[in-house]
Amino acid sequence: MRATFLHAPGDVRVEEIDDPKILEPTDAIIRLAAACVCGSDLWPYRGVESVDEPMPMGHEYVGVVEEVGAEVTTIKPGQFVVGSFVASDGTCEICRSGYPSSCAHRVFMSQVGTQSERARIPWADGTLVATAGTPEPDLIPSLLAASDVLGTGWFGAVAADAGPGKTVAVVGDGAVGLLAVLAAKQLGAERIIAMSRHETRQKLAREFGATDIVTERGDEGVARIKELTGGLGAHSVVEAVGTQESMHQAIGSTRAGGHVGFVGVSHDVGLSGEDLFFAQVNLLGGPAPVRRFLPELIDLIWQRKIDPGKVFDLALPLDQAAEAYKAMDERRAIKALLRV
Repeated sequence: MRATFLHAPGDVRVEEIDDPKILEPTDAIIRLAAACVCGSDLWPYRGVESVDEPMPMGHEYVGVVEEVGAEVTTIKPGQFVVGSFVASDGTCEICRSGYPSSCAHRVFMSQVGTQSERARIPWADGTLVATAGTPEPDLIPSLLAASDVLGTGWFGAVAADAGPGKTVAVVGDGAVGLLAVLAAKQLGAERIIAMSRHETRQKLAREFGATDIVTERGDEGVARIKELTGGLGAHSVVEAVGTQESMHQAIGSTRAGGHVGFVGVSHDVGLSGEDLFFAQVNLLGGPAPVRRFLPELIDLIWQRKIDPGKVFDLALPLDQAAEAYKAMDERRAIKALLRV
C-alpha cells in the first residue's frame, strides 16, 4: 500500500510499504476513505520537532473496516467508521472519567500513520465509532474533521466553559480555532470573538458563528478584547495555536474567574507563576478527548446541522501529500484533505 513519510524537514514522500496486519486481538484494519494534514504535522515538517529517521505521518482518518481482531465486539467489517487521533481502550479509569486521550494504554495515531491507504487501529472498540450507514460523499470531509480538528476545537470550547450568556474569544484562526468558533456557537455562546488577520479565515469564522473579528495580536490583542468586553475580558477563551504569544494572549484576554481552554500543541511555552496567580483564571487543556465527543459530533454531521468540512479548502490525491504540506506551511490552505 501507499503511505506518507517525513524523511527530514520539508521532505515528504509517499512510498510503497507492506499492508498492515492485526497484531493484537483488540486491533482493526481499516481502508481509508480520506485523510488530511494537521497543523501539528507542520511542527516536524518545519524542523521545530526533530526528525531522526523516516516517520509515518497522519493521525486523522475515516474509512471502512476490513478486518477486526478476535476480541473486537462493537464494530465489524464493512462498517464506515470515524476514529480519534488517540487510540484508547475505553475501559480504564481515565477513559471512564471522560479523558480517553490520557488512557492508561493510549496510542497516539501519529505513531501508526494514517496518511495511507490502510491503517491498523489499536483498541478498536474504544477508538472507533461506526456511522449509521455509508455516508454520502459530501459528508466525508466533515466526518474526517471530527477525527481531530472538530473534536479538538469542541474540547477547547468545552474546557473554556463556553455556553449561553458567555462571551468567547478564540486565539488562532487555523482549522482548530475556526472549529472552536463553530463549537462555541453550538454550545450557545452569546458573543464569539475570532482573532484573525486573514480575510478568508475571517469569512469562514463568520460563517461558523463569530460575531466580532479582532486583528490585533499580543498585548494589542489583549487590549482590544478588554475594550470589547467593558474592560473585563472574555468569560471563555480558547487557545488554539501553542506558542508563548498565543498563550499569553489567551490568559490576558480572560476575565477574573473565567476559563481558558488550551488545545494548541505547546512549543516552548513558559508561564509565570506570578502572572497566573493574579490572573485568577481556570486552565484546562491538552490532547482533546475526541472519543468522548464523537457520537454527538457524528450525529450533528449526519443530520447536517453542522458542516465542519468547510475548513478543507484544498483537496489532493494521496500521491500529492508533499504539495498538501507545502500549501499549509505557506498558509495557502487552511487545511488540506487527502483523497485515498
